[in-house]
Amino acid sequence: MRNQCKIIKKEKGLLPYHIQPMTFFFSVFFIFGFVAVTIPFSTKFGDLFTWLLNLATGNFGWFLILTMNALLFYSIYLAFSKYSGVRIGGQDAEPEFTTLAWYSMLFSAGLGIGLLFYGVAEPIYHFGAPPIGGVEAKTKEAAIVAMNFSYLHWGFHPWGAYCTVGLALAFATFNRGLPLSIRTAFYELIGDRIYGPLGNIVDIMATVATLFGVATSLGIGAQQVNAGLHYLVGLPVNILSQVIIIAVITVFATISVVLGLDAGIKRASFINMIITGSLAAFVFIVGPTVFVADLCLESTGYYLEHLLSSGFWLETWNGTNWQNSWTLFYWCWWIGWAPFVGMFIGRISYGRTIREYVVGTILVPVVLSILWFTLLGGSALHIELFEGGGIAEAVQESLSVSIFKFLEHFVLAGFSSALAIMAVVIFFVTSSDSGSLVIDMITAGGHKDPPRPQRVFWAVTEGVVGAVLLAGGGLVALQTATVVSGLPFAVIVLLMCWSLQKSLKKYHQEYCAMPENPMALKQSVEHDG
Repeated sequence: MRNQCKIIKKEKGLLPYHIQPMTFFFSVFFIFGFVAVTIPFSTKFGDLFTWLLNLATGNFGWFLILTMNALLFYSIYLAFSKYSGVRIGGQDAEPEFTTLAWYSMLFSAGLGIGLLFYGVAEPIYHFGAPPIGGVEAKTKEAAIVAMNFSYLHWGFHPWGAYCTVGLALAFATFNRGLPLSIRTAFYELIGDRIYGPLGNIVDIMATVATLFGVATSLGIGAQQVNAGLHYLVGLPVNILSQVIIIAVITVFATISVVLGLDAGIKRASFINMIITGSLAAFVFIVGPTVFVADLCLESTGYYLEHLLSSGFWLETWNGTNWQNSWTLFYWCWWIGWAPFVGMFIGRISYGRTIREYVVGTILVPVVLSILWFTLLGGSALHIELFEGGGIAEAVQESLSVSIFKFLEHFVLAGFSSALAIMAVVIFFVTSSDSGSLVIDMITAGGHKDPPRPQRVFWAVTEGVVGAVLLAGGGLVALQTATVVSGLPFAVIVLLMCWSLQKSLKKYHQEYCAMPENPMALKQSVEHDG
């Protein structure tokens, strides 16, 4: 299984590079072509983006719901299957990173800016506009529903997608000796044809989906940083400010990605865990502590009890389209992020058993997400229900200001808001630099440590695309780019599961199902040799 993929290399000179030409140039052409036509027709494209978003979510919602549930159930199956003891990289492989560093990078890459943006905003928004008919807004019943849907969108389902894609890539690379690229996950299905046009198409789709997924996070992060700086220092809230913020953060992300996985990304992720942990501890101490502790248990139980019904809910009898802007957008966003997060967590998960990997990539991040939404969203709901409110109206006007309006209700509001901005900025950096590294690995034909100039190119490209789409059509443009690129990739992710299952079965037969007869074992080894 040698890498037959044509690679262009240049090892000497001022700009060393290592690229797979078809993937690299076609991805660049599509991405910049999309951006180029957006600039001169921003108003018309805003309407077009809205139409495309409604078309995709309105007609293929059932498929997205089915896909996300299938990925989650398959991940759970792997943790309890006969393959659970298989180790990524072989039975003698040892983890490259400590458990704490591994969790930090998983958390920062997989959730990132979204937690800061939606931690208060989503529960409060659903509290004021419940998605389920018959539930009165701004009541205790609305609060219960709001927490449940927040957990649904940020809980088990997204991490099920990340888990399966990451394992498929890690297993193909570290156990089957293939390059670290999306195409290699399909070797068991199409063999050496992964190095031809089919493989090129898969990698191009993954590159585009990853870039637009990260660009969406950059746009969301820019809006929230802008809102925070307006709150602290009076910076005007407008597109110009947000574009400048993206440019500044892109510089920091570029520095981080140039430093590499150990010196840059791992360190930034660890710092981020400290800052977000400090912010969470602050809210827990000064907020409604007992209420939050009670709510965490009660709402988690409600979420687990209704996981199947909420996970398969499609508004069939409601005749509404609430899901288009929330659940279905999220599912496309997570699928669009799956090649990025999947490849990244696959790259850092060498040496973990499949059971350890599944627990680490699903259970631990989900627990952290539930704690985060309970602390921020639950505390905000307590303010709305029992302390006079004031957050819901601000959230309905702008999601970006939610966390800052929330922190106004506590002591040291300026300090905690500054801490929140710091967390957003570092999440901003870790999303961009890890996304740049992943895209570069894909367009480099699976190279695990691509040259620095290529990392710089993709880090800058993410910033440019995020800024242009934000200016050209606002958040709707970014959402549409995510949905349009993520929807077709859902088919690819399902095929990945099929290929991974075939590969695991073959690997288990070769290395794990050892014959009891020593002579048979010797003959088997000689045959493999």
